[in-house]
Amino acid sequence: MAKNIKTRAEDYSQWYLDVIKAAQLADYSPVRGSMVIRPYGYALWENMQQLLDRRIKATGHENAYF
Repeated sequence: MAKNIKTRAEDYSQWYLDVIKAAQLADYSPVRGSMVIRPYGYALWENMQQLLDRRIKATGHENAYF
């Protein structure tokens, strides 16, 4: 698996995409320009979101999505 992953120094953008795909966090969608977040990737997102949500609200701010 690691032999199919470019190095960060060689191509950072491709390295990131290779790691996400190899870790099965997301897959390309049949819809051009979009990806499907897989269950483990979504679980990571939910955990990050919960931690950030508490920190944002502790400062008296509100969340927004763009």
